[in-house]
Amino acid sequence: MKIKDVTNYLESIAPLAYQESYDNSGLIVGDKETIVKGILVSLDSTEDIIDEAIEKGCNLVVAHHPIVFGGLKKITGKNYVERTVIKAIKNDIAIYAIHTNLDNVIEGVNGKIGEKLGLINTKVLAPKGGMLKKLITYVPLEAKDQVMDALFKAGAGNIGNYSECSFSATGTGSYLANDKAKPYKGNVSKRHQEAEVRVEVVYPKNKEGGLIRSLEAAHPYEEVAYDLITISNTSAQIGAGIIGELEEEVDALSFLKGLKVTMKTECIRHTKTLGKKIKTVAVCGGAGSFLLSSAIAQQADIYITGDFKYHEFFDAENHLIIADIGHFESEQFTIELLVSILKEKFTTFAVRLTEKETNPIQYL
Repeated sequence: MKIKDVTNYLESIAPLAYQESYDNSGLIVGDKETIVKGILVSLDSTEDIIDEAIEKGCNLVVAHHPIVFGGLKKITGKNYVERTVIKAIKNDIAIYAIHTNLDNVIEGVNGKIGEKLGLINTKVLAPKGGMLKKLITYVPLEAKDQVMDALFKAGAGNIGNYSECSFSATGTGSYLANDKAKPYKGNVSKRHQEAEVRVEVVYPKNKEGGLIRSLEAAHPYEEVAYDLITISNTSAQIGAGIIGELEEEVDALSFLKGLKVTMKTECIRHTKTLGKKIKTVAVCGGAGSFLLSSAIAQQADIYITGDFKYHEFFDAENHLIIADIGHFESEQFTIELLVSILKEKFTTFAVRLTEKETNPIQYL
């Protein structure tokens, strides 16, 4: 197995197209053609993590957080980012980051938190727009089934819990082939009219390349006419945070005490309890203050995340409880998720969970 086999698989689960504009997910250091000897999974890439990879014979580090966010103009070792990159390159260790793209899939970072908390009926808290596109093409009647089968196989037509979704309508197409053409039907230099089916399907934009290749391979026409349209509809499976329910409502203080144990945190900074029980829970791993309004709008009883600033706590305005459990603490189980994903697919090399804690924040 090569590094590209691992990264392609991870990107089939959390496509790079799902990452936020400021992010830098993907292969950051290394050659995708390199044979994988072992994988070390961690939350962060640091010098200690590279040392651990060397010690354990792993030549690929899969981390949640990218070691490089902005461009590096010089690599002289003046800070931990540059030193980590230098050490990785010197020791032929690749670094791959799977960050906000894993945040933005429902079974990713936030789905893992929901699993730890025992949430049911979960859905994306803030569905992401611009991730879906529509393909419209025109097919001769007798070729409709083979073209639609190819489109569905390439990943088109999935809407929520339904697959092979499409719309079609019959009409008449026309064309005039020049003397260099090899028309499917009709004659050169003579206008031809053909009964056709207009086919429409939606698809995730990251599948566009494969979808077009499949369309052109299955379509009988020499020149395939199609339209690609970005649609503003959100996807139920793509977006930030999740919201779900507990099996049974719980006293707020009891829930917070249990949350501290479950999420292995030394400290929970929270707004005052509101004298009601907890049933609906919203969560976002990492820095999630930007989703507070979504949690309030969907009537969550508590919103669990990290990195809230002092003044942002006032924004709860007694609508819900804000529970800031810490950035690292909210994302720490991501590495368990990644290990399970990788071990399920790859068995020819070791996938190891880091033994290093990279949390830079200590509690006294």
